[in-house]
Amino acid sequence: MKSRDVARAVILVAVAVALGFASIPIGISRISPGQHLVNVLAAVMLGPAYAVGIATATAIIRNLLGVGTLLAFPGGIFGAFLAAILYRGFKNVFVAGLGEVIGTGLVGSLVSVWIVAPLLMGKPMALGALMLAFSLSTLAGTVIAIVALYGLRKAGIWQP
Repeated sequence: MKSRDVARAVILVAVAVALGFASIPIGISRISPGQHLVNVLAAVMLGPAYAVGIATATAIIRNLLGVGTLLAFPGGIFGAFLAAILYRGFKNVFVAGLGEVIGTGLVGSLVSVWIVAPLLMGKPMALGALMLAFSLSTLAGTVIAIVALYGLRKAGIWQP
């Protein structure tokens, strides 16, 4: 574990938590495009273990601060993991972004509707509504992340 990577991870958790205050309540969820922005950045810049760790730490902190729900766990972790795995395999930020969108919009919403909402939150959820909310949130954050990565690369701050 490199101290520079740990420092980057801590910064990304702080950014995700800060952006979490701008989350949008939809039903019993609070969507956070900032989380998905950070997921893609972490996936591409740091890899799967860090991406999942950052998503998990962010979900814990957001819940403790009252600006997130238990849906933050499947809503962030699956997208971060899939984005990082796909980036590792293809070395393409667009493919990483696709992983984030599928991991959150599809897998995260399914886990949320079938497990988290009914078992942990005691509330049923409509799959279509949550899938739409998660997909819009992750799509917005992913687009911003891809633009940010290209800007960082052009500025010479990050190299793939």
